[in-house]
Amino acid sequence: MSGMSHDHDHTHVQEFFSARAADWDSRFPDDAPAYEAAVSELGLRPGDAVLDVGCGTGRALPPLRAAVGSAGTVLGADLTPAMLDAAVRAGRDGAGRLLVADAARLPLRTAVLEAVFAAGLIAHLPHPDEDLRELARVVVPGGRLALFHPIGRAALAARQGRRITPDDLRAEPRLRELLADSGWRLTSYTDVDDRFLALAVRLDAAPR
Repeated sequence: MSGMSHDHDHTHVQEFFSARAADWDSRFPDDAPAYEAAVSELGLRPGDAVLDVGCGTGRALPPLRAAVGSAGTVLGADLTPAMLDAAVRAGRDGAGRLLVADAARLPLRTAVLEAVFAAGLIAHLPHPDEDLRELARVVVPGGRLALFHPIGRAALAARQGRRITPDDLRAEPRLRELLADSGWRLTSYTDVDDRFLALAVRLDAAPR
């Protein structure tokens, strides 16, 4: 992987989300309960440390904070400063610490988190195997990962005017294999019209 292609990928992602940051929440005003329900399935306990990676406008941060309590640690990382600015305007920076950071190179020590929450992230990862391996690096063995989207694969494809195909990254067999190669074990998979949620557990052994 050359640095140049990586930078190009980042520029594209930043341009896409910067253009949409200001009205993102108003375009999807009814998603809060879906985020709360997905967070509840992470099994967080008071005092846990959790990262919302690709946090966008921070819609998961308040339920994450509620789950880990005042003694816990909530981080929100996003590549796009405009998205984090929108999170601050929405008052969500009070629920967690915001970082401008790349999912592929997190500014965190190894094995410091109990869980990672990732909403709508996987479709935007230029190198999903490497990036999921980096998420595994920062989570303790037995820690958890939630890959979430407030709309299912078929409904999202219809909205975007395309069809889902078997090689779609989020198809269950493909995702199971991708996670296994990256240090995770898929434990639960839900793909219905109003929700996509894949839960995984961090394996004890370091990913290959």
